[in-house]
Amino acid sequence: MDYEEFQNAVDSLGILTKLDQKSLKKNYLKLSKKYHPDAVDGSDEKFREINEAYNLLKTYVENYKFSFEKEEFLEQYPSFTNYKNWNR
Repeated sequence: MDYEEFQNAVDSLGILTKLDQKSLKKNYLKLSKKYHPDAVDGSDEKFREINEAYNLLKTYVENYKFSFEKEEFLEQYPSFTNYKNWNR
């Protein structure tokens, strides 16, 4: 997989922001239902494109490596920066 292929997959599924696995699957199911060949607006080509995009992005997400560094944590969970003050 190269970045262009990755970006095309992101565009095919209409992803605009950060997404978790659950949201990725939800987005995929919505689009696959819409473009299923048996649906009114269905298209074999678009359905195939969505399936390929989902499989590529699912593989990427499943194989993502985490660094467990403070910077990555704060980027992923910015609301946790003041967690020590929650009980006050």
